[in-house]
Amino acid sequence: MTKEETMRKADAVIFDMDGVIFDSERLVLECWEKTGKTYGLSDMRETFLPCIGTNSAKTREIVLERYGQDFPYEEFCNKASALFHGIVERDGLPVKPGVRELLEYLQECGMPLALASSTRLAAVTQELKQAGLYEYFRVVMGGDQLEHSKPAPDIYLMTCEKMNANPCRCYAVEDSYNGIRAAHSAGVRPIMVPDMLPPTEEMRDKSVAVLDDLLQVRDWLDAVR
Repeated sequence: MTKEETMRKADAVIFDMDGVIFDSERLVLECWEKTGKTYGLSDMRETFLPCIGTNSAKTREIVLERYGQDFPYEEFCNKASALFHGIVERDGLPVKPGVRELLEYLQECGMPLALASSTRLAAVTQELKQAGLYEYFRVVMGGDQLEHSKPAPDIYLMTCEKMNANPCRCYAVEDSYNGIRAAHSAGVRPIMVPDMLPPTEEMRDKSVAVLDDLLQVRDWLDAVR
């Protein structure tokens, strides 16, 4: 199948949120690092990176595995979350360059759009609405709506089902290893736009394209129409 045939037969484009729509992962890491210092922890980056693209339950599992089952995870999480939301309320959540241009382009093409995030649905909805982006998406999914987080394929399979879309005729725009693995396992065609994690050989093998930013995604999709 040629690229032109592939794009013409695309049913939908599905977006991750953190690290793709919003430049939020660096801010979360900053809050983790500041909070971690109050617990005498100086290695929060190494702990945080494997959590990218997972839901809160998997994140908890990763943190407790690293620091022990007696680590006060809920207390730590609440403090880091309060710090994060304080910054967002003051400064807003930064939108990634090219987001609006890409969404407008796909909307003009008549392409159905969905969002599949590991973040809680309530937070996803609030953040998208605050940024004026919620109405672009026909379906919005959060990580608390299903048991198994990325890299399991569940959220992509559920999103495609809600979209009445064939997974193999959908694209996924992702930044994380777990997100790429989830989309690929679901049969969706991943486009990687790296954020905090550089592309590896595995990511290149599992992705139909690895691009520098969302404007390149727009141009790539335009080229294969």
